[in-house]
Amino acid sequence: MKMFKIPEATVSRLSVYSRFLSKLDKKGIITISSGEIAEGVGVGAAQVRKDLAYFGEFGTRGVGYNVKDLHQHILKILGLTTSWPVVVIGAGNLGTALCLYDGFRERGFNIVAMFDVDPLKIDKEIEGITVYSMEKLGDIIKEKEVKMGVIAVPAEYAQQIADLLVKNNICAILNFAPAVIKVPEEVQLRNVDLSVNLEILTFNIVNNVKNLY
Repeated sequence: MKMFKIPEATVSRLSVYSRFLSKLDKKGIITISSGEIAEGVGVGAAQVRKDLAYFGEFGTRGVGYNVKDLHQHILKILGLTTSWPVVVIGAGNLGTALCLYDGFRERGFNIVAMFDVDPLKIDKEIEGITVYSMEKLGDIIKEKEVKMGVIAVPAEYAQQIADLLVKNNICAILNFAPAVIKVPEEVQLRNVDLSVNLEILTFNIVNNVKNLY
């Protein structure tokens, strides 16, 4: 399997499929068809089959897919069969909200530490997660074997934080700051600009664009 040939939209849908299958598994449902998956997540059955076909043959013709097996296969593809320690830089409103979000833990992403420069926040705990000074970033990353970092700081500090994370061997960064940051080619970077996503919605409303997902 050559991952560079897998469309990003397919990877996004795999995540949706896995959450849907997890709910079915908890309900005790044993088998499911591509059509039922499609109906449950809001895509076409052909799209479901195409997405899964990138990774091999799953299921039995005329029978469907074993829910538990398919769920485990998708989790393995997504790298979610292991737990991922994560650090959050920025203990403001957004960073705090991220720490309070149970969905991360449920999917195997464990926020092990937060970092900030505000003396009033340092050494405080948010949902059992300690806020450390930036001076301790390297030590905590090394101690906890962290590979993923989340940037939740004002835009003007985002590049500086990204550089610091890269310097401390972080392999993947999720950036919530509304800023364009640069990282080495080998570092995975995802930008989440909430205002941009809202603007996409307003564009679609004004231009009557249908949901193409």
